[in-house]
Amino acid sequence: MVSTSRADTIRAIFAAYLSNNRNLVEDALSDDFRFTSPYDDSIDRQTYFKRCWKSSDWIEGHELERIFVEGDEAFVTYRCAAKGGKTFRNTEFFVFDGDKVKRIEVYFGASYEDGRLVPQQR
Repeated sequence: MVSTSRADTIRAIFAAYLSNNRNLVEDALSDDFRFTSPYDDSIDRQTYFKRCWKSSDWIEGHELERIFVEGDEAFVTYRCAAKGGKTFRNTEFFVFDGDKVKRIEVYFGASYEDGRLVPQQR
């Protein structure tokens, strides 16, 4: 990726997910990239693409609500609308190493369907 601001890199990654532009995402991540979510504990880059890269045809759209950048770290909170009426809001923590994303940690928020809270399984 050409040197851009941290916020621009995050925006480009989210846009790439919607357009299924895996090459852009691969280019944005460092070789030693790690990903953590409630389902994944510090998985490597190869495992991330195997488990997490899917077609975005189930997504109606998403809205980046806020991006906070402090040095090599950033938080982004977004609302995602899936086709069929389900929505959810997540926050992701990004760590950069130069122009590359070295780590992403995802924190899941509440999910809604047709405007009503969908209780999560424990």
